[in-house]
Amino acid sequence: MNTIKSIKFLAILAVFIGFTSCDDDDSTPLLDIETQTIANLHAPQSGGQGQPVSGAFAKFSFSAETTTTSDTDWDIAFRGTSIIVNGGVSLGTADEPSRTGDAAAYIANGTMASVTDVDTTLFVQDSDTGYAIATGSGNGWYTYAGPPSHLITPTPGKILVFKTRDGKYAKVEILSYYENAPANPDAFVDATPYFTFNYVYQPNAGEMTFE
Repeated sequence: MNTIKSIKFLAILAVFIGFTSCDDDDSTPLLDIETQTIANLHAPQSGGQGQPVSGAFAKFSFSAETTTTSDTDWDIAFRGTSIIVNGGVSLGTADEPSRTGDAAAYIANGTMASVTDVDTTLFVQDSDTGYAIATGSGNGWYTYAGPPSHLITPTPGKILVFKTRDGKYAKVEILSYYENAPANPDAFVDATPYFTFNYVYQPNAGEMTFE
């Protein structure tokens, strides 16, 4: 009888180990963190300088690694110097896309290398009083030099951190507002707005680091 019980116990143990092994084999490996450079993303606007602003936003999806015309599958969007997120509500300007996702943003001080983690307490969404990435010189991602150069340049040490429409994370460094990202742009010669930027995208749900 003891021998029979021992055989039954060993059989049950073998089945348990087999199931455990299957569970281990079925675990989903983490996806690789993606690092990309986007060049010359064109985001023109009409109006400005006291006139009503309009024009379609250039929408971008981190997971697709490109611009999109989708009404829903976008994370951030550009028009002129403005950057919006697919989360919150419209500011109310002409031609703004509807926010259908849960995207949000904040600006971190540092470099792409030093911003390694996401601080979820800092995220804000677009609202009817302002965008998550504030507009205006020195308020958000850029500085306007004024006359005589009239240059718009990325403010050093400002990294844009985004929660995507579906709750993943990305960080962005704007490199240039001028076509082909000239080292020494001339506001009277070089075309705008053509965004060139680096980004790092964390494609794994629940992961809040970029390493």
